[in-house]
Amino acid sequence: MDVAAKYPAKASDDDRMRMLQTLLEDRFKLAVHRETRQLPGYALVVSSKGCKLKPAGECEQGANHNGGRVETLSAKCSSMDLLAQLVSRYLGAMVEDKTGIDGVYTFDLRWSDQGPKPGDVEAVPTLFDALPETLGLRLQPQKVAAEVVVDHMERVPTEN
Repeated sequence: MDVAAKYPAKASDDDRMRMLQTLLEDRFKLAVHRETRQLPGYALVVSSKGCKLKPAGECEQGANHNGGRVETLSAKCSSMDLLAQLVSRYLGAMVEDKTGIDGVYTFDLRWSDQGPKPGDVEAVPTLFDALPETLGLRLQPQKVAAEVVVDHMERVPTEN
């Protein structure tokens, strides 16, 4: 079964998260309690060669990710916290922003799960290599604090 929903046009990220949580509670009978656990993850840190990001001018925040053999992430007015969240979604692991970098940045990042292949016209690095090469940032393995434990969730949502 599919669930189709739309956010109001001017909803903030916090508002969207609250709306999504309410939808999951209503339709899937989601029940959670908050608990902090230390789980394997990554810290997003500045590489030894230094940050290569240039501050963005005035712009609206946005990010676009395209999958395939070569993944691309184009971000406009992105904070380091948002970058950590986007990388976290891609990796399926928690990523904490530990760069200490404030402000917003516009950048394009390209990588491949397999990294460069023999005979490739253009060598595309892995995400772990693309971050330092392109942005001057790297992922450092570490334990990260994670919250929310699911107590219960129905497999089939209730009808409207």
